[in-house]
Amino acid sequence: QVQVVESGGGLVQAGGSLRLSCVASGRLFTINAMSWYRQAPGKLRELVARMDSGGNTDYGDSVKGRFTIFRLNSARNTIYLQMNNLKPEDTATYYCNTRTSDDYWGQGTQVTVSS
Repeated sequence: QVQVVESGGGLVQAGGSLRLSCVASGRLFTINAMSWYRQAPGKLRELVARMDSGGNTDYGDSVKGRFTIFRLNSARNTIYLQMNNLKPEDTATYYCNTRTSDDYWGQGTQVTVSS
């Protein structure tokens, strides 16, 4: 079993910042990538940011220059998302994905940005 737990969501005013955390635990062998996705009501789930096992990153166009995905130290099972200059359109449930030979998802954490 693999568990993925997100934390750090909340309510923030436009222009503010939040940091999300994601920890994967359990029967993990090789983590190929950890990613953040988000889904707003009535919209499809979209990629926000991804980091692969080599530390390479990829971002959705709407968050480039504002969001940063990173790890601290060598803990490959923990990923963070620093979100700066938040906009109301960033309001969504944010999900962490951990990819090994399978995909594992967390329950999501709500981010609400007020105008």
